[in-house]
Amino acid sequence: MKHVVVLGGSIAGLAAARAVRGEGHRVTIVEPDALGAGGARAGVPQSGQLHALLDMGRRQADRWWPGLCEELLADGAVLGSGDEIRMFADTVRKVDVPGNELIGVSRALLEEHARRRTLADDHVDVVRAGAVGLVTRGARITGVRLRPAGPGQEPERTLTADAVVDAMGRSSRLSAWLTEAGWEAPPVDRMRIDLGYATALLRRGNELPGVVVAHQLPSLTDPRADTGAMAAVEGDLWMAVIAAYADRRPTRDGAEFLRRMRAMAEPFGVVADACEMVGEVRTYTMGHSSRRRWWAVERLPGGLFVVGDAVASFNPVYGQGMTSALLHASCLAAHLRGGADLHAPARGYFDHVAVVVDAAWEVSTLADLAQPHVSGPYPAGYALARRMSELMARASVTDAWVQERFLDVVNMRRRPADLKTPRFWWRVALALRAQAAPVRVR
Repeated sequence: MKHVVVLGGSIAGLAAARAVRGEGHRVTIVEPDALGAGGARAGVPQSGQLHALLDMGRRQADRWWPGLCEELLADGAVLGSGDEIRMFADTVRKVDVPGNELIGVSRALLEEHARRRTLADDHVDVVRAGAVGLVTRGARITGVRLRPAGPGQEPERTLTADAVVDAMGRSSRLSAWLTEAGWEAPPVDRMRIDLGYATALLRRGNELPGVVVAHQLPSLTDPRADTGAMAAVEGDLWMAVIAAYADRRPTRDGAEFLRRMRAMAEPFGVVADACEMVGEVRTYTMGHSSRRRWWAVERLPGGLFVVGDAVASFNPVYGQGMTSALLHASCLAAHLRGGADLHAPARGYFDHVAVVVDAAWEVSTLADLAQPHVSGPYPAGYALARRMSELMARASVTDAWVQERFLDVVNMRRRPADLKTPRFWWRVALALRAQAAPVRVR
């Protein structure tokens, strides 16, 4: 039984730990926050914001923690499907897709259940500490240097390992550690988005029967318009988020938050008028999306894996973060199950992760580039891609077949290339033609 150290106790780290344990290895999770039951972790300032567990993420969560979604529902989370999930483009409701499903749940409750299930394994333990560097020998990583967290001033120590998984998120220092040790850092792509978003909780009653999730998509006509989402979550609450860019970023002003809800699609206004706000509005800002291209590094140390936001962090408006992290764990499991040597460079793993990352990056950055304050970098063929994206979005408002395939890509069930086939664009053309046809009155 080999020993793998996972740096970070987030969803990404917990899923990675499950993937490693599934292949028979012992795991130590290193996390500076106390991993007690309940509550948000101090090291995750965005944990109180609304998070989306996309349909593929829900499936992957049940893979790593069998029965997890049933446990969440039993603890108050809410499952929405079909017309209980309502999407709006410029306040116009899009056509429903019967097979689509989403779970309304807070990140704190999701992490609590995933953490409890992960730590119930006798071969998974936790060290409360912060990682401050790597230990290498020859061509591979052999451990990490730790600084204990919590009360007391304990000395720095070394934790030996056969492999290390970086799940430290956007603020990971792994690239700097590798450079200090004489290795290469990965090329990094950054796109400045200057996003701000705010989440509020509102007391939920029977004001919206049959609605579990409402999502106002980025506007087709005004890129500066608010984007937002609202989900029924545990505790008989609505969790609502409003997102906007640059000088329109939302503030902590509760009255302003409700005014902006009323300007959005109908379900948001109904909740703003009928429901009492619980607690304060919580805000968070994100300056840029980033992608660390580990698969492009020519010289990798053996025994190194990277998952979650430490690989790539996307605009959270599109809800890809947790689902991507869970898919990274699947890539890790597939790599280990294929008989890969833990001590060797994990090129096969990073090649698989690249597929997941690039798909999510294409979806989010294409939409972000439409914002007037975003200055690129623009990919080759951007103008055509942007025009095609606009036409597809318009067609998906009324055509269920187009909307279903669009949601397959958004939910990470399919790759963006599936939206570029002749059959798909023939259906888009038919939908746009039908929209443009004059209404005949008899």
